Order: sequence, then C-alpha cells, then structure tokens
Amino acid sequence: MRPLVLLWALLLLATAPGPGPRPAAGAQGSCSHRCGDRDGSCSCHPTCSGLGTCCLDFRDFCLEVSPYSGSMMGGKDFQVQHLTWFIPTDGVICRFKESIQTLGYVDSSGHVHCVSPLLYETGHIPFTLSMDNGRSFPRSGTWLAVHPSKVSETEKSQLENETLWQYYGTAGTTDNLTVTWEPSALPTRSVTIELWGYEETGKPYSGEWTAKWSYLYSLATSIPNSGFFTFTPKPAPPNFQRWEVGALRIISSRYYAGEKDVQALWSNEHALAWHLGEDFRADPKAWARAQCLAWEQLEDQLPNFLEELPDCPCTLAQARADSGRFHTDYGCDIERGSVCTYHPGAVHCVRSVQASPRFASGQQCCYTEAGSLLLTADSTGGSTPDRGHDWGAPPFRTPPRVPGLSHWLYDVVSFYHCCLWAPECSRYMRRRPSSDCRSYRPSRLASAFGDPHFITFDGASFSFNGRGEYVLLEAELTNLRVQGRAQPRTTPEGPQDRGTGLTAVAVQEGNSDVVEVRLAGGAGVLQVLLNQEVLSFTEQSWMDLKGMFLSVAAGDSVSIMLSSGAGLEVSVQGPFLSVTVLLPEKFLTHTQGLLGTLNDDPTDDFVLRDGNVLPPKASSRELFRFGADWAVRNTSSLLTYDSWFLVNNFLYQPKHDYTFQPLFPEETTPNPSQAAEAAKLCGDNYFCIFDVMATGSLSVGNATRMAHQWHQHRAQSLQPVTSCGWLAPPPNGRKEGTRYLSGSTVYFHCDSGYSLVGAEVSTCQADGIWSRPTPMCQPARSYTVLLSIIFGGLAVVAVVALVYVLLRHRKGNMAIWGSQP
Repeated sequence: MRPLVLLWALLLLATAPGPGPRPAAGAQGSCSHRCGDRDGSCSCHPTCSGLGTCCLDFRDFCLEVSPYSGSMMGGKDFQVQHLTWFIPTDGVICRFKESIQTLGYVDSSGHVHCVSPLLYETGHIPFTLSMDNGRSFPRSGTWLAVHPSKVSETEKSQLENETLWQYYGTAGTTDNLTVTWEPSALPTRSVTIELWGYEETGKPYSGEWTAKWSYLYSLATSIPNSGFFTFTPKPAPPNFQRWEVGALRIISSRYYAGEKDVQALWSNEHALAWHLGEDFRADPKAWARAQCLAWEQLEDQLPNFLEELPDCPCTLAQARADSGRFHTDYGCDIERGSVCTYHPGAVHCVRSVQASPRFASGQQCCYTEAGSLLLTADSTGGSTPDRGHDWGAPPFRTPPRVPGLSHWLYDVVSFYHCCLWAPECSRYMRRRPSSDCRSYRPSRLASAFGDPHFITFDGASFSFNGRGEYVLLEAELTNLRVQGRAQPRTTPEGPQDRGTGLTAVAVQEGNSDVVEVRLAGGAGVLQVLLNQEVLSFTEQSWMDLKGMFLSVAAGDSVSIMLSSGAGLEVSVQGPFLSVTVLLPEKFLTHTQGLLGTLNDDPTDDFVLRDGNVLPPKASSRELFRFGADWAVRNTSSLLTYDSWFLVNNFLYQPKHDYTFQPLFPEETTPNPSQAAEAAKLCGDNYFCIFDVMATGSLSVGNATRMAHQWHQHRAQSLQPVTSCGWLAPPPNGRKEGTRYLSGSTVYFHCDSGYSLVGAEVSTCQADGIWSRPTPMCQPARSYTVLLSIIFGGLAVVAVVALVYVLLRHRKGNMAIWGSQP
C-alpha cells in the first residue's frame, strides 16, 4: 500500500503548477540565468524561500530592489538588495526589456545601483544586470514603472502655481515662474534644468505612428542645488514652438545637456503656454482659436472612437458599484472632497478601466450631487470621453496607447485651445460628447463569505463548508477562472470549528497574470501574490498587470479589474475572506462553478460537472455533494503552495477533504442563551445565525452579517434603471431638469418674445420614451402692441358709432326744420 501512496504523491507533485518539495538549501546548483525556474537540484522560484529549497545563490541572482517603483519617465536610482560587490568591475549595465540599457554603479559600501530608463509604458518591467560591462547578464529582477500622476510629490520637481505656467501669455499672467524640488533627492552640488517636449508623429492609427520625448533646451545650467529656481519665460526659438506638451527635467550638472537615462527629477507634464511664441502672446485667443479649428478638422478625419466606448452607468450608485468596469477618476473624487476643477457641478467622476479594443480610447462619466449623470449637452462640466485613455493601453509604447501622454495630446491640450485659452468650448464638446446610459446594462453580482455562504449570479443562496480548494467560477468565454481555498477556523483555545471559510482566492483570465489574495501573517492580514510571488504595497497601491489592473485599499481590500470587464473584490471579514465577483452581461450562459449558472434562472444554479442539476430546494447534504464536485483539479490549480503546511495539506491531499465532517444546519442545537444572543445580533439574517451556531462566536456572526448586508447593498445599487435619453431644450427657449430616468420630469419655457407651442412638461415613462416631445417656441407679438391694436380698434369702432349717431340726429333735426313755415 505504501508504494502506491508514494507513487500517487509523486504524480500529484509532478502535475501541480505549484512547487513541490525540493532538496534542502545546501544542495548544489546555481540561479545564474535561472530565476523563476523550479527544475534542477535546487529551486530559483519565488516560492523556494518558504519551502527552504532555494539554491544558495538565489538572492544573488534573483534580485530584489529598493525602491521597487518609479515614474515611467525614468531617472530613479534604485539599489539591488542582498548583493554586495567589492570585486573591481569594468562596468555595471542594467538592461530593461532586453533592449534598453542604462549605466549602473557600485557605491562606496559595495551596493549595486541601477537607474530606471525613460519608458513609454507602465507595469512590471523585467530587467537583467551585468557586472562585466555587458558581456553577460546572469542576474534578473523586475522594476515597477507607474503612471506619472501616481508618483509621490517628493520624487518630482514642483511647478509653483501650475495654473500660471499653463496660462502664461494669456491676459493678466505675465510674472516670474518658479520650480522647486527636494535637493536631497539629487546627490549633487549643482544642477541643470532642462525642458523636454513630447510629440506623436506619423499617420494616425498606422504603423508609422510613433511617440517621442525630445530634449529641447536648458533653462539653467550649473546652478546651485538649492531646491529653488525662478525665471522670466521668453518665447522659445521657432524650431521648438511646435511642442505644446512637455515637462522639466532636473539633473546633475556633471551630465551633458539632454543625456538620457540618468538620475533626474521630472515635473508633471503640462501645457507649454509659457514657452510659446510672440504670436501667442500678442493675441492668445486668436492663436488658440486657430489651433482649436485645426484640431476640429483633424478630428473629422480620424476614426469615430465613440462607437466602441461603453455607455456610462445611469446613476452614481451604479458607477461606484460596477467596479470591474469603472474606477474613480482621481481628478473628481467624492472621497477626496469632490474637487472637480474641470467638471463644475459634478461631485464624482469615474473612468472606464479598460481602453477600447481598437482605438485605445476611454470613457468618462461624471455625476451630480443628486446622483444623476452630468452631460456636456447640458453643462460644460459634463463628462467627456477620451481619444487616448489616460491610463494607456497594452502594449503601450505606441500612440495613442502611451499612458497619460497620448491623452494629453488628443484630449487635454485641445481642451486648453478651445475652452481655456479661447471661447470655443462648444466645438470641443461637440466632438467629446457625454455618453448617456440608454444602452448601459449593470454587471451581475455573486458573492461568497462567512462559513462560507454563497449567493449566485442569479440570486440562489446556499452554504457549503467543505475543506479544500474549489472552483468558484469558470467561464470559457474568456477562459476566466476563479478558485478558492477553504479551511477551518482555529479558535484561540486551539480546537477547530466544524465550519470553514475562504482563506485564499486566485484568479486568471486567458493568459493574464495570476493574482492570489490570501490571509497570512495573523488575523485580518491580507497578502497578495503575483504569479506566486508576494507583492509589496509600501510604495504603490495601484498596479498595471498583464491582463488586469490591481488596486489595494487600506490593506484590507483588494480590487482586481480584468480586461473583459469582469471584476473581483476580496476583503477581510472577520476570520475569513469575503469575495465578490462582477460579470458584464456578455457572460450570460457562459459560467459554471459554485457561483452558479448566469442565465437569470436561479433554479438551475446547482449544476454538477457532469451536467446534472440539483433541485433548488436540495438538502444541505446534497448541496455539500454539489460543492465537493467542484473541487479544483490538481493540474489546473492557480493557488500557491509555498509552505510545507500547504504542500502537505492541499497539494499532496485530495482537493476536497472527504474526512472533514462539517456542521449541517439541521444539526445545530443552540442553547437558549446562545439563541437569544444570535437573535439579538442577527435578526432574521439566516447566514449570521448559522455562523454563530457553528462557531459559538458572535464576532464571526457579525462579520457574516456585515458581508451579507454589503452584498445586498451592492446588488441594490446595480439594479437596472430606465433612461429615456437626453431631451433637448426648444430653440429660443430653455428647460428645467437634467435628470432623464424613469419618472423624471422636464419643464420647458420660451425666451422673451416667444410663445410655447406644445406641451410644457414631459415625463420619462417606464418604457424609456418621453411622454411628450420637445415643444417649439414661436415668435409672439408683445402684449403692448396687442393691447394697442385692441384698444385702437375699439376706439375706431366708438368713433364710427358716434359719427353715425350724430349724423342720424342731425338728419332728424333737418326734417323737423324743413316742415316749419
């Protein structure tokens, strides 16, 4: 029997994606050129540290760096950890993405340093290190390049009164400009301050379309590194004036002007009003208007990117709940005081997370305090879509996919031309119209929480407290897989409950990265792994990954936004994880697993792998069989096994532990005091009551209650609403009301001198059609003229009548006189 068990264990180890046992740390072997490799006599995979199977030189060749992130603009000095070098070297070279090389160095303490290069992309950038001037690159690591707006202020130079910089030359803006920086960030006595310009050249949407940063000229050379520089801008030479977007770069004076990929402090990218020519300063409105008209003509020649953008959510509640597809626009955030400079009247804006597939464009949706969508057709503060998504789009590097910068060229500078420097904003708004929400369909929601309880996409609910690793969701449409690990809770006294809860959740879609969120290091501590390597969030809370974005909030909640529009939110709730999955409507009929079959029919959610369906009223033991049937298959596991506990309890064992006997609902026999406490805490929340009974813990029950309430709140926020679409005001008139959802009412009025022809009121009906069309305002005569005509007419009639009476009277008198002698 033992040989069979051993053979079975070895087969499991060979087929599992996670690492199995390896030779001890003293085993022979090297990680030179082998980082990430699990094969060989010792391991060079990140999981080897927890298993004690690393090669002796693992940290010398598989590099950790500090800091681990910096702006994609480059110029950040970072140190290689755990590697000291006292041997003479003829050159340190750091090579990024196998093609971009920067010069590194060894400091006086023997620490090796690299400098990050100027990149045109964000995300984890692989790099290799040569200590022999480029003859070999046996060491490797990763560098996190981030969007310039996500870099801390201490890592950038600051444009004092940035508005003045970007309006310089317009009326009332002639003054000195000042740039400041942290002197200790550049270890040098003197600095050079340079201007760099950004442009994208070539035929749009062709292979010749290229992005390029260029050194233009220096503002100052060899000035003291005081952290402060003030100057009076002068118009740039004509050959530099075509650059309208750029940034300052401050470097040590020991480098020649324009030298690439050296330690530097960059400013924010900005509109270069201050360096434009005399023609701009002489008549900035006329100059900007000409630029606006030229942009308008270019836009008319480019493809219509609006057609492939997603519609905005109809309400603020929907926008904040649909977190797989939309994320907060930091330029207008209700959590940060709603400082919405470019969107007056809005309290919160969101952006579409993913860029559109063909044109890499982005949607923006802004909302009023009442929670309604703010449209450019009603207000200059309305939301405006972007030809270039602000966050860029894979594979980056080429227009219009360069993070931040493509957006600046095609959406921001044109806004300056048309709206800020010239009174031509209506032209901009016509080509950047807000999306209404008539075709928006909310994402579908499913959750798992507590001991653990499941609410499917179609609203069926059940409990399954198995021990093992299970398929929460599979969707062949995009090859989306979500898996979870469930374990019993260990009480402070030691014995385990007869219930379980989620302790790890992993997700992958197609060939994306694999992200796992798990409990580790103590109660309530979240740990996030990227491709089985633990991530640090000490510097960045947002990461651009392959096929997804990742955001961490307050250390106890993780949001994962996938390229398909699907989203996961994993948070700590009591002793376990709570997971919420959001799917766009396109996943209808394409899901299976513990979270059910998404088809608007809750009666077929309990589908076994063989296609058989359990009835909706299946017993708890039948549902336990349903859950066990969806145990992860060892060859397809996404979860990490980086400790011997995980290897021995989950990798070596069947994915569903048939020896574990849970507590079923019909077995609960609470004592009266416990039942009273549960009733007081839980009310009619069955999940909360069950968890109190199963664990004896009110805190566990309360965590379950809160997780369930959060699911219900979010489900309510994602309920569909009906929109009738934008309703125009009448020409020569106006309207009251900018809310266009079912039940909303719009009132119409005419300007002075016009009268209303048609209905004064229109109501959005439940069928999505307005009760009345927009009326007309027709010219009307003034009341004074009308009264004059009326009274004038009456006066004429009165005069005629008086004359008639007088004539009759006179005629009568004449007859009398004529009869006298």
